[in-house]
Amino acid sequence: MRWSGQQVLDDGVGAEAALPGLRGLLRSVRTPEFAGAVFHEVEAKSVLNRVPGSSPMPFRWTVNPYRGCSHACVYCLAGPTRVLLADGRTRPIAELRVGDAVMGTELVDGQRRYVRTTVRAHWSTTKPAHRLRLAGGSELVASGEHRFLTDQGWRHVSGGWCRSGRRPRLRTGSALLGPGPAAMVGWQRRPHTAAYRQGYLCGLVRGDGLGADGERCFPSEHLELEALGRAHHFLAEAAQHVVELPSAVPVPVGAGEPGRIPAPTPRGGIAPITDVVRWPEQPGDDWCAGFLAGTVDARGSVVRGELRVRHAGEEIAGRAASALHRLGFRFAVEADHGSGPGSSAGRTVRLLGGSAALLRLLQVVDPAVSRHRDVGGAAVTGGTALVVESVQPLGVEMPMYDITTGTGDFVAEGVVSHNCFARNTHTYLDLDAGADFDSQIVVKVNVARVLERELRSAKWAREPVAMGTNTDPYQRAEGRYRLMPGVIGALARSGTPFSLLTKGTVLTRDLPQLAAAAADVPVGLGVSIALVDRSLQHRLEPGTPSPAARLDLVRRITDAGLSCGVMVAPVLPLLSDSVEALDTLLAQVKQAGANGASVLALHLRPGTREWFLAWLAREYPKLVAPYARLYRRGAYVDPEYRRALGERVAPLLRRHGLSGAATTVRGQGWPAARAPTVETPSGEQLSLL
Repeated sequence: MRWSGQQVLDDGVGAEAALPGLRGLLRSVRTPEFAGAVFHEVEAKSVLNRVPGSSPMPFRWTVNPYRGCSHACVYCLAGPTRVLLADGRTRPIAELRVGDAVMGTELVDGQRRYVRTTVRAHWSTTKPAHRLRLAGGSELVASGEHRFLTDQGWRHVSGGWCRSGRRPRLRTGSALLGPGPAAMVGWQRRPHTAAYRQGYLCGLVRGDGLGADGERCFPSEHLELEALGRAHHFLAEAAQHVVELPSAVPVPVGAGEPGRIPAPTPRGGIAPITDVVRWPEQPGDDWCAGFLAGTVDARGSVVRGELRVRHAGEEIAGRAASALHRLGFRFAVEADHGSGPGSSAGRTVRLLGGSAALLRLLQVVDPAVSRHRDVGGAAVTGGTALVVESVQPLGVEMPMYDITTGTGDFVAEGVVSHNCFARNTHTYLDLDAGADFDSQIVVKVNVARVLERELRSAKWAREPVAMGTNTDPYQRAEGRYRLMPGVIGALARSGTPFSLLTKGTVLTRDLPQLAAAAADVPVGLGVSIALVDRSLQHRLEPGTPSPAARLDLVRRITDAGLSCGVMVAPVLPLLSDSVEALDTLLAQVKQAGANGASVLALHLRPGTREWFLAWLAREYPKLVAPYARLYRRGAYVDPEYRRALGERVAPLLRRHGLSGAATTVRGQGWPAARAPTVETPSGEQLSLL
């Protein structure tokens, strides 16, 4: 596995990278995707770990593909920043959701091209803002750590240092890459006026194909359902009552035609469409936009981001060219002599300007057929409008958002934008004992292969295996290493029940595999959601998916036919433990589809205690003394507080129907005693934040 821009360290040597005594180390890697973190790729000898007999955990076996956690990130872009979706539309980054299809890029034969990708995770926090002004007049607001793609490679918004040295930054004159701001008009469906509807029907009907005998007919077999559906809707509006499309309406051929189509013999409620394809005497912008949309839906094709419209009739090609000219697009009209038996000569109208022109056309014209909205395969280029004019700190903090995509990048405000994974200085790594090294992530790259071998042992009794109880198996690094599909497959094939507890929305990627596994073995799924107060969440856990994203993860799990429990942990004394706060959270948990919930108070183990109390002193200094009293006995909160919290929570759980911990989907033939669970004993907390 190789990441773009990675730096491989020599056997882990170096002050930041050294992990003394780390066995099985293959290499240590720094990569811009996770600035400030070092990944130690190891080959583990054993991955199926037995929980000590003295442990209060309700399970005896666990698997941890990672030691350490990469859940922190530096958040990138202001909420209104428009992100290019895979269908050519745009959406503010704050409104994106896990699973949304967006446009990313990848190198193909040495050329960077646009490709379709999906959002795997979504986060937000508050960061110092910078304004980036471009020569074309567009502006972007981003954090200083965010990176954009230039003709010289990836560049940060502001200067600074990372562990690999001084980071490259944007400067005046830097040339960004992307389709440009003209392609990122805030997408709203073009108003389908009467003129647009008539233009669309004219372009669709006249542009539709040739029959076997050379006579045009509508609709032909190749016309797609999306276009037919829109045509049906437009005909219904024109006739002011529901109509049915004719199965084959003859279309007259010849340059001298008067522009009317004879009505078919009425049958079964079919309405005449004699007037919908009349050429207007003075076509306006709306008619031209509709005509182009209909013509594209009938005769268009998009290859590597270039739109072509081919038609055997010269008049249709001429009308399309005229419409493009009126709406301000550049084009070329080429003679097409046809190829292959039965093909006819004609004209091809080719849109010029690459992906930027196609995206703008989608905004202006709005074709119905989705395949005409795909800019995938187009080359990533730049332009004079994307030259940086200035980068200025705004002197204020603003809400910032970041997403993880399958390609590691996305298009924001017309420029290629990088996923940011830099580690926050206030992020706690919930590591195994003896491995509490900040930003040192151990990756067991052979975890699936070793687990498969261990599960084949004659001594293995197929006891439940719990994951996510120490480090999150779906932390953001999983989006790169993809270790969990192999782990899930090995457990399911061996007949081993298992459970997963996570706060990482990367789990959505594996939902089909988890649903398939649940048909064979009991599968328990749990999501950790500590609170829904956005202001508190921004300050307390900036490096994890937002509460909304995690609630959406619960919905996706239940929509996939799986049960899901929620771990409401940690409850923060005097901050998130009021009846109102807990009632609001549990109501949203139930609304998301959860089958059960466990509510646990904050547990301050060594390492966590120092980090949390330092945060508390900065954010809520008046609570330092009360916390000292509540945690005077050590890691666990005062027993009296735990009792009072339990009395407060019990009626809320009953009210919202969350008293049960129904977190297991039972496979066939497995006794209930083997069902895994994400429940923990009273007072025990599996992980912090």
